[in-house]
Amino acid sequence: MKKLLALLLVLSLILPVQILAVGPETNAKAVFLMEKESGNILLEENSHERLEPASVTKIMTLLLIMEALDDGRLKKEDMVTVSANAAGMGGSQVFLKEGEQMSVHDMLKAIAVASGNDASVAMAEHIAGSEGAFVERMNQRAKELGMMDTNFVNCTGLPADGHVTSAHDIGIMSRELLLYHPDVKTYTTIWMDTLRNGEFQLANTNKLIYYYSGATGLKTGSTDKALYCLSASALRDDMELIAVVLGSPTSADRFETAKALLNYGFANYTMLDVKPAEAIPPVLIKLGTVSSAQPIPAKSSRILLQKTDLPKVTTELNISESVEAPVEKNQILGEMTVYVDGEVYDTIPLIAPEAIPRLGVTQIFRQLVSSLLFGC
Repeated sequence: MKKLLALLLVLSLILPVQILAVGPETNAKAVFLMEKESGNILLEENSHERLEPASVTKIMTLLLIMEALDDGRLKKEDMVTVSANAAGMGGSQVFLKEGEQMSVHDMLKAIAVASGNDASVAMAEHIAGSEGAFVERMNQRAKELGMMDTNFVNCTGLPADGHVTSAHDIGIMSRELLLYHPDVKTYTTIWMDTLRNGEFQLANTNKLIYYYSGATGLKTGSTDKALYCLSASALRDDMELIAVVLGSPTSADRFETAKALLNYGFANYTMLDVKPAEAIPPVLIKLGTVSSAQPIPAKSSRILLQKTDLPKVTTELNISESVEAPVEKNQILGEMTVYVDGEVYDTIPLIAPEAIPRLGVTQIFRQLVSSLLFGC
C-alpha cells in the first residue's frame, strides 16, 4: 500500500494536466500556451510538429548557463575569452573579437537581449570546451526533460540540417528555465542596455518587453526557413504564462499571435490557492517518540482553473486517524481531494513533515509503568 501511495505521490508531482478550450485565431505553423507553475497546457495547435526554431534554440543555451551558475560551476564575474570560431559566427551578433574577454554577466546580456550567436558559442566553449560538446549536453538535457521532438545541432539556431524542435518542447524548456532559474529574467526583461562600458548599444529583439504589460521574456528567432518564432512569457496576478509561436509569416504576426495567446490565458484562467473547508487534524502516532504529527501538503495547493469554475471548487479531507511508528519523513498520512463542480480535479497528498522514530523497548516499558501509576 505504501508503494502504491508513493507512486501516486510521484505522479501527482510530475504529471502536468492538460486544460484545453477554444482559443484565439493564430497566424503560425504551430502554437503552444502553458501555465508555468503547474505545467498545465491551455492551448496547442500542431504543437508536436518538428520545425526549425531559429534563435529560440538559445533558451536551452541559457538554461545550461543558468544551471552552471546556480550549481557553482560558473560565476557571473568570470571572464570568457573569445575564440576565432566564436568571433566568426554570422547572423545576429555583438561583434566579439578573437581574444576579447567579456564577463559571463555581459555574455548573458548579449545572448538574452541581442541574441548574439558569437556570445552563445563563446559561452558554449567556455562551459564545455567546444560547441560540439556543449550541444551534446543540450541534447542530453532535452531528453531528461522529455523533449522527444528535439534534436539540436548547434547552440545558436543558425540553419543546419536536422536542427529541429517543436512548440511543445520549447514550452517545456522555457518552463524549466523560468521555474527553476528565475534570475534569468534579470536579462530577458532588459529593454535597452550597453556593453563594453557603454560603447555598444543593446536593444531587445523581443518587442513585447516594451509594450506588453507583465512581459518577462523570453526569446525570439527568425531565419528564412524557420520564419518568425518566439517563446513569450508574461506574469500577471501571480500567474505566469508561456506562449510559443513557430513559423509566423512576419515579425509583427509572431508578436500579435503571442499577445493573443497570452491575452486568452489571462482572460480565462487564474491560479487558486485551495484551502480545506476545515482545519487539517493531527494524526495519532502509536509507539512514536512524539504522540502526533501534523500533516502538510506534499505539493503546492495552488491549482489552475478557468475563472468560471471558481465558485464550483470544494474540498474533502481523508486522513488516517493513527499510524504506528516509525514514520518516515514525507510518508503519506492522507489526502485532500479537490472537486470542481462535483468532479475530481486534483488530489493533494498530505504527508509527515518529519521522521518520527519508534520508541525503544525501555521507553515503551516506562510509558506503560507511568500509565499504570498515574493514569496518563
